[in-house]
Amino acid sequence: MTQTAWREDIVAAARTLAAQGLNRGSAGNVSTRWQDGFLVTPTGLDCEAMQPGDIVPMAMDGSWQGARQPSSEWRFHRDLYAARAEAGAIVHAHAPFATALACIGADIPPFHYMIARFGGSTVRCAAYATFGTQALSDAALVALDGRCACLLANHGMLVFGRDLRQALDLAVEFESLCEQYWRALQVGRPVLLDDAEMEVVLEKFRTYGQQR
Repeated sequence: MTQTAWREDIVAAARTLAAQGLNRGSAGNVSTRWQDGFLVTPTGLDCEAMQPGDIVPMAMDGSWQGARQPSSEWRFHRDLYAARAEAGAIVHAHAPFATALACIGADIPPFHYMIARFGGSTVRCAAYATFGTQALSDAALVALDGRCACLLANHGMLVFGRDLRQALDLAVEFESLCEQYWRALQVGRPVLLDDAEMEVVLEKFRTYGQQR
């Protein structure tokens, strides 16, 4: 694919997040790996106004090209690509249910077996740090150790996938789980799956969705 095609896909992904209710206005950001760096949405631009030419090419040293400045959260995009070879695309969203749970500042426990979809028996909540800082990126990487999704305390969600399609799908699935957990908390204390069952589920997910 050409860089133009990647840019078009990023704009489409940002608009999909808005259409699905995961982001509103200029909240959140999307990126994909590109050559030795990555392409990321610009800072402070509503996705409906965003055009492919607004997408910002960045190098791993933090430099960028073009008229637009990159997302204020470019650091955790860069650091995730550097740390996780399997990350091909990243989605950050201020999705309503994920953000509500992030404001509690606690991990999401194994209330549902689909928690394993994200790599472990819990989805962790990263410690709070000011948006756009290296401290936030560092906290996110800790929370994502062995995982492909986390909450960012008092902020939102962060998800990555092997490509943009998978990253979007995982973000939607994660918000759905967050909604289910939030709803369960309204009516009682969810029954949690034990470690042994989660190990079974994690093993099953290692081949989930793969063709024979």
